[in-house]
Amino acid sequence: MSAAPLLSYRNVVAGYAQPVVGPVSFDLHEGDVVALVGPNGCGKSTLIGALTGASRLISGEVVRGDGLSIAYQRQRPVRDTDVPIRGDELLRLTRAGESEPPESLRPLLPLRVDRLSGGQFQLLNVWACLGGEANLIVLDEPTNNMDPTAVRALTDLLQASRRDRAILVVTHDARFLTGVSARILEVESR
Repeated sequence: MSAAPLLSYRNVVAGYAQPVVGPVSFDLHEGDVVALVGPNGCGKSTLIGALTGASRLISGEVVRGDGLSIAYQRQRPVRDTDVPIRGDELLRLTRAGESEPPESLRPLLPLRVDRLSGGQFQLLNVWACLGGEANLIVLDEPTNNMDPTAVRALTDLLQASRRDRAILVVTHDARFLTGVSARILEVESR
């Protein structure tokens, strides 16, 4: 673990017009997997929004470490059905094509992304983050649309990708993180 955190939330209260969640404090170091868990609507994605600018930081601070680079997989990745792009092309565009994808994803690479199932598309988007160079990976509800086989593949990807980076996962179902040894932070709405 590095001495300085890659990311620190210090008494963060986040929301929109009004506070939704907080105060929340945590640090993320290289090798950490931290899961923000709680029921739908409790403010997990709002906390991520304090980092990405999608929500308002009402009080506290989000401190980015020196050299922080972020890859962010949204809760509902956009799939443009008018652009006939293949899986391998998507990975090249996101700079994840420079890393060798895991065996479980290789059959998806020659396929058009608009023809993938929701779970396959979600898994490809997760790898678009994990296969790149970012040292902080933020995954918002990565198990959306995934069947149990895809969830197991996701767990394997997370376990193999924690080396010199941190992973922040938002989920309402922390069971899939059992094999990843994630630190669980329960989030409660205000």
